[in-house]
Amino acid sequence: METRQIHISDYNYPLPDSRIAKFPLAERDHSKLLVYRHGEISEDRFFNIASYLPKGALMIFNNTRVIQARLHFRKDTGALIEVFLLEPSSPADYEQMFQTRRQCEWHCLVGNLKKWKNGTLRRSFEVSGKTVTLSAEYLSPERTCHLIRLSWDNEDVSFAEILDAAGELPIPPYLNRDTQESDKTTYQTVYSKIKGSVAAPTAGLHFTSAVLSDIDTHGIERDEVTLHVGAGTFKPVKSDVIEGHEMHTEFIAVHRDTIRRLIAHDAMAIAVGTTSVRTLESLYFMGLKTIANPDVSPVELHVSQWEPYSPHPATSPVEALKALDLWMERHGLATLHSSTQIIIAPGYEYKIVKMLVTNFHQPQSTLLLLVSAFVNGDWRQIYDYALAHDFRFLSYGDSNLIIP
Repeated sequence: METRQIHISDYNYPLPDSRIAKFPLAERDHSKLLVYRHGEISEDRFFNIASYLPKGALMIFNNTRVIQARLHFRKDTGALIEVFLLEPSSPADYEQMFQTRRQCEWHCLVGNLKKWKNGTLRRSFEVSGKTVTLSAEYLSPERTCHLIRLSWDNEDVSFAEILDAAGELPIPPYLNRDTQESDKTTYQTVYSKIKGSVAAPTAGLHFTSAVLSDIDTHGIERDEVTLHVGAGTFKPVKSDVIEGHEMHTEFIAVHRDTIRRLIAHDAMAIAVGTTSVRTLESLYFMGLKTIANPDVSPVELHVSQWEPYSPHPATSPVEALKALDLWMERHGLATLHSSTQIIIAPGYEYKIVKMLVTNFHQPQSTLLLLVSAFVNGDWRQIYDYALAHDFRFLSYGDSNLIIP
């Protein structure tokens, strides 16, 4: 069957609410680890993961940090309006955005929009002992969201400080609970650095400093990429066939040194999480674009949803990465900033990722399609085992290491 014609109903499985982990374990590296190796399944604890990884391999982590993206305002009428920040509009660059003073614009989801027909929403709070008033102004509807201008009356305060003081961490909707203070720590990876995600790259939540040290001791190399996870990661597939599902765009940043390390490892990597997978696999198609057009701009390197399934020249992953490295050298770039909308589903041929650390994903999700593509359709054996052996599911659940 052609990839676009895949029926999402073929990727369903029974997931009782009782199997969804509402909170993480007290010790994050004590979660269960399902090891799928060449079709065989065993289980262990996550803190032993290094013993399953080949010495000298390169392990890639997504170092994005979740922002407190939910802002709540109360109208004079008492109506509660939620502004959920999706991605920056002005300035569009994440780093600049969090340093911005006075005002900025975001693409947002708006909860209870019908109660906010017009007027400016305001709320006051303290930042470093000073009272700040934050205002939200509705600018225009967009295709799937809304453009909102946020402004505040103290130019000594950056937008990063505004969010830290007034924002709420957006835990996944399927947890069916309010955000708690503990989530500020447990819903971040221990290596998170670059602010911008509205959802955690959850495969990384199991790692601790001790596990990372153990990986180093085993002679496994580590490197990082940045992909800012959007709310679209939770967007359900509503069409019968996946051709009708529009993937969300995600912004990536990859250092040239990382691309060179990938080349040195014959373009082979262990990906921590599906976000790292989407970043690494997108690099291959970006490399093809630099071969086809050496003057292509970073924006034009964007990988569209179905691009990997169109005919393209036979190019090895190493050749594609070398071309990307050369393109960065010519353009004087130390870091590649671009975006991807890639959908990875059965029929996709993996280029760079050879092993995958990931959590257990929702039924009928694009993440389950990605896993199925990685194990040549054998996802059901993994999920049947996990359900039968008391594994915990979704963001705060257990982990699996997949070696096809």
